[in-house]
Amino acid sequence: MSLLEKIQSPADVKTLSRDELLTLAAEIRKFMIDAVSEIGGHLASSLGAVELTLALHRVFQLPEDMIVWDVGHQTYAHKLLTGRREQFHSLRQFQGISGFPKREESEYDTFNTGHSSTSISAALGLARARDLAGKKHKVVAVIGDGSLSNGLAFEALNDAGHKKTDLMVILNDNRMSISSPVGGLSHYLNQIITGRMYNRLKEQVESLLASIPAVGKPALKLTNYLEEITKGLIVPGVLFEELGLRYLGPVDGHDLTALMTTFERVRTLPGPILLHVITKKGKGFEHAEKNPVAFHGTPQFDTCTGESKTCPALTFSQAFSQSLLHLADRDERVVAIVAAMTSGTALDDFAAKLPERFFDVGIAESHAVTLAGGLAVGGVRPVVVIYSTFLQRAYDQILHDICLQNLPVVFALDRAGVVGEDGPTHHGIYDIAYLRHMPNMTILAPSNAQELLGLLKSALERNGPTAIRYPRGSVPNGEIQLDQAPIPIGRARLIQPGRDVLIMGLGNMLVPALDAAKILAGQGVQAGVMDPRSVKPLDADAICQAAQAAGAVVTVEDHVTTGGFGSAILELLQSRGLARIPVRCLGWPDEIISQGSCEQLFQQYRLTAEGIAQQAADLLKTQQQSLAQPSE
Repeated sequence: MSLLEKIQSPADVKTLSRDELLTLAAEIRKFMIDAVSEIGGHLASSLGAVELTLALHRVFQLPEDMIVWDVGHQTYAHKLLTGRREQFHSLRQFQGISGFPKREESEYDTFNTGHSSTSISAALGLARARDLAGKKHKVVAVIGDGSLSNGLAFEALNDAGHKKTDLMVILNDNRMSISSPVGGLSHYLNQIITGRMYNRLKEQVESLLASIPAVGKPALKLTNYLEEITKGLIVPGVLFEELGLRYLGPVDGHDLTALMTTFERVRTLPGPILLHVITKKGKGFEHAEKNPVAFHGTPQFDTCTGESKTCPALTFSQAFSQSLLHLADRDERVVAIVAAMTSGTALDDFAAKLPERFFDVGIAESHAVTLAGGLAVGGVRPVVVIYSTFLQRAYDQILHDICLQNLPVVFALDRAGVVGEDGPTHHGIYDIAYLRHMPNMTILAPSNAQELLGLLKSALERNGPTAIRYPRGSVPNGEIQLDQAPIPIGRARLIQPGRDVLIMGLGNMLVPALDAAKILAGQGVQAGVMDPRSVKPLDADAICQAAQAAGAVVTVEDHVTTGGFGSAILELLQSRGLARIPVRCLGWPDEIISQGSCEQLFQQYRLTAEGIAQQAADLLKTQQQSLAQPSE
């Protein structure tokens, strides 16, 4: 039996020797690599955090002591050490365990995460709740250097430092260099000033000088003054010190002994502390170390070659990227803005070919939006390319800084709709609802790559804000022709008329809507199909005419029905005096949509062609029964 098989809780980790801990670290890495190669997942970050996780579980008293993991990409080792090894192969699978920390799943998961930069705020709240209850346990936030670029993290650090709350923040730095690249002297000074020797010496000198009655206080003031001058010149932690946190480190995040020794010392120190830990993404797996971006969120892969087992196909993200680069080549005003997701949004080519017109602002969605507003006022045509689930973090900026000024900013909402295995925190099923009520906002939903390009062309010509939503996954037909003409905004496409029911399939739901119409035709039902293309403005005349001709309407969207496209159709029909036409709105209900493949989720919620056809038939049956009822 392996050591990993014997671990059921952090208590078991505390019984192991140092050599056994090293063996366990190796077993954890192999287990994760083998498992993720079969099911996919966020591998590189978790491989880099193995020793860090072991040290935390060894030193702290979980679950009494609380750890809040930022985002949660790095928590696979944590899951394995907290009784979920046997369930691990269900990770991110339908009805399996989550790929992120989840309170409902384990008492060791202190706070649900999935989006970046929330850990310090949440941990600070937990620490203050502890203080109010008169308890003494430790609260630790583990945050990556990328997540620290978000303003929310700095707001929390500022609050913690100001109030001197007893909180420990671990900065898991897996990208920044330890020293400034200015030569050997800088490297040597950084090692002394920022290393354990410096912090230990600082404590000893302060204690010694303070104990001398005659000169203690003046000398201590002089020491502090000299220390601040030195830090201001060469210590990377000066920013955190100025915010009121005690900066310690950096510490080698793969040196178990150093980590455990540091944690033992630091856990007894009061007040807000930031411990800087250096790790390497993909540690222990050559392919992930060489290409951590590819193995950040990876599909199934071959453990020997590192190559993906999935067949490549043109995705909506790639089609959008090709379209944007094509248009930017023809209009020098066009720029692209992303929030730390260059590869995720498939904009690598844009960044390489037009670097001066590409802005990656880091994990700072709010800043990205207002930056776009400034660029637009300056005569530029900015395109903000952000996942739907992340753009919702910039709600106020979209409304206040863009829509109220009616600025020509294009929002490209990648991953609109359910995204599959990443689950509730990443499903992009709320964007229509949070954008539709904003003044001046136009919302478009192409059903294929040609419409994506045609609508993007029109969006870039508008003198106002436009959102284009498109799903994760491959485009129908698998190709794009770049000679596509602009598609007028607010113009729906009636693919086939219907005398019994009109099915309106928004965006990626057009294909199952067409298939549903074929199923209904086999049942003697003549179903019309419309490609709306635009949610706001609606093609009111065409929609009302087709709805009247059919006598019943079914709307289908990869979005929540609350405040979504179907709601817009109901409002339209009511405003035109057509409320008598029965409408059934299909989409995601007002509940948390679980993880699982998109196919499984569509099947569960009857959003497949068969499910749509059945619900359309149910609507017609209900309509017939209503008409058969004698009037009073």
